Amino acid sequence: MNLSLYLLTVLIWGTTWLALKLQLGAVAIPVSIVYRFGLAAAVLFAMLLLSRRLQPLNRRAHLICVAQGLCLFCINFMCFYSASQWVTSGLIAVVFSTATLWNALNARLFFGQKIAANVIGGGALGLFGLGLLFWPELHGHTASRETLIGLGLALIGTLCFSAGNMLSSLQQKAGLRPLSTNAWGMLYGSLILTAWCLASGTPFSFEWNTRYIGSLLYLVIPGSVIGFTAYLTLVGRMGPERAAYCTVLFPLVALNVSAYAEGYVWTAPALAGVALVMLGNVLVFRKKAVKLPAVSFSTPVGSPCSGASGPSGRG
Repeated sequence: MNLSLYLLTVLIWGTTWLALKLQLGAVAIPVSIVYRFGLAAAVLFAMLLLSRRLQPLNRRAHLICVAQGLCLFCINFMCFYSASQWVTSGLIAVVFSTATLWNALNARLFFGQKIAANVIGGGALGLFGLGLLFWPELHGHTASRETLIGLGLALIGTLCFSAGNMLSSLQQKAGLRPLSTNAWGMLYGSLILTAWCLASGTPFSFEWNTRYIGSLLYLVIPGSVIGFTAYLTLVGRMGPERAAYCTVLFPLVALNVSAYAEGYVWTAPALAGVALVMLGNVLVFRKKAVKLPAVSFSTPVGSPCSGASGPSGRG
């Protein structure tokens, strides 16, 4: 089950970048985000109400959902959309992939979970592999003021993503399922962003064409309803630090899509990067060897072969 959810998340989030690119145009970025998560929340609520699986939330859970909506479905996406104006997608992907390490550190900070050496080692290998994959973009990037602003926004977005992971883990520890908390979180996130758009005078325009509507529907159903539910379920099942390794793997899917759709050319460093990412994946999910009790092969005292004549073992 975990493997299926993991692969599903990687495949979906590895292809949503193309839909995000198709969203850019006449509609303002925050408005597109409002449409995406507002519709995703409506779909989730409809599914849960029809199947009678919507869990009741107390005041504390609702407050956590507000915070989750702010982190995961609002600030996170605003930061990355804005960062993409000044920083290349490859560099942003490298920054976002640090979520593996941030989740491990935050799990230690908030839940007291011990950071496994294999998780840190695997995450470091994965990041180094991504660095090789995106070396042409990284190598040619100049450290201008705009670049630093973009990197700062990308880092803030990653930290918000990690904080949302911790909040979802907290909700699941309280017995709440991701489907219910995601529905409320997406609703709250879209409402917060709607209020910001109204306050800033951002117009709520829409593009009535196949490109915009098709990409929006892909982001709503697979990208949000299925993708976030699968990923946050993994957070509850595997822990935030292991689940976040998806963020290291999904750029690999994106590159393969790019090779087909945009003519991306694989290089020797890129192939080496893929090998390191795969090795990091193995390390992250490697289970500790089970220590078996020591077994003595000497002849038990008092057994017929020992020559002992009594319980004391003495002749």
